[in-house]
Amino acid sequence: MATPPANGPQATTVRHEPLEPAGAGAAIERWTLQAGPYEASVLTLGATLHTLVAPDRHGRRDQLLLSTDRLAEILGPARHYGTVVGRYANRIDRSAVTVDGEEHPLAPTGGGVTLHGGPDGFAHRMWEAEERPDGVRLRLHSPDGDQGFPGALDVTVDYTLDATGELTVSYHAVTTRPTVLNLTNHAYFNLAGEGTGDVLGHLLTLDADGYTPADDRQIPYGRVEPVAGTPFDFTTARPIGKSVHDDHPQLVGPGGYDHNWVLRPRPADGAPARAALLEEPVSGRTLEVLTTEPGIQVYTANKFQGAVTGASGAAYGPFAGVALETQHFPDSPHHPAFPSTVLRPGEEFRSVTVLRLGTA
Repeated sequence: MATPPANGPQATTVRHEPLEPAGAGAAIERWTLQAGPYEASVLTLGATLHTLVAPDRHGRRDQLLLSTDRLAEILGPARHYGTVVGRYANRIDRSAVTVDGEEHPLAPTGGGVTLHGGPDGFAHRMWEAEERPDGVRLRLHSPDGDQGFPGALDVTVDYTLDATGELTVSYHAVTTRPTVLNLTNHAYFNLAGEGTGDVLGHLLTLDADGYTPADDRQIPYGRVEPVAGTPFDFTTARPIGKSVHDDHPQLVGPGGYDHNWVLRPRPADGAPARAALLEEPVSGRTLEVLTTEPGIQVYTANKFQGAVTGASGAAYGPFAGVALETQHFPDSPHHPAFPSTVLRPGEEFRSVTVLRLGTA
C-alpha cells in the first residue's frame, strides 16, 4: 500500500506564470503546487490538471500525466487531457435532457450524443483562478442555456496538494434553475512516467462488483451487470492488459476499456471512499483514487494514434495512459434507476476526489 515520504509534512508552495512555451501568451496561466517531493500544475484553460510529479521507490521523480505544452495540441487532440469536463461528463443520448417535464435540446458532438457537455463544454473555457491554502481555486460562470442546459451555474474547483502525496479535487456548484450536472477530471495516468510506453502492465483494482454495459456508441443500456467471471472483474488486482484484447462484445467495439463501473456504496457520512488502486510494478508507484461519486469511468486510451507528443518527445499511442474518471453514470437523465444528476435551486452540488500517491 501507499506510504508517505519519510521527511514528514512540509508546507505547500503555490506559484503561477503564463503557460510557456505554448505561445499562448498570458491568456493561459499555469499554477504550480509543490509539497515535499510532489508537484502538480493546473492550467486556467479547462481547469486542467496538467502535470503530476511523484517519486518512485528509489526517490526518482517523474511526470505521470499525459500532457503537452503545444498550444495547437492542447486546443486540438489533447483538448480533454486533464480537464474538468461538464456540464455533463461522459455521454447523453439523443442530445437532449428532460427536467421536470420540459425537454432541453443540447448541443450535439456527433453520433447522436452530447459528450462531455457539448462542443464548447467546460474543458474549453477560461476559468478564473486564485490562490487558496495549499492550492488553487478555479471559478466558472455558465449562463442559462449554455450548450442547451437549463439554469445559470456557478462552479468552483479546488486543487490542494500535501507532502504525503494527496492531491484533492473538490467540486462545488449552484444553479438558478433545475438542471443536470456531472463533473469529473479527465487526466490520463502512466505511473512509469509519461512517454515510457503503455500501461498494460499496470495493476488495477476497482472497488466495484458491477458495471454498466453499453451499446456501440458507449451509451449504457440502463442495466447493471456483475463483473464476476468477465474481463471487467478488477475486484482483485490484475494487469490492465490481461483481458483488454479479449473477444468480448463489450471490448471489441471500443478496442479496450471505456466503461463505467458501479462503485460499492459510499459512506453515509459523505466522506470519500476508495474507488480504485493503480500500481506500477517496476517503479513501485501507486495511486489510490478515493471519491464521493457512485461510479468510475475507466478509459485505456484505446483510440490514441500518436497525435499528441509529450514533454518526453514520445507520441502517445494506444494504451499510453489510463483515465480514472470519478463520476455519476453516463446518460443518467435517461435512466431513472441510475443515481440522479438533477441539481435544483437552493441545493449545493459537492463532490470530492482524492488522488493518493505513494510507493509499494
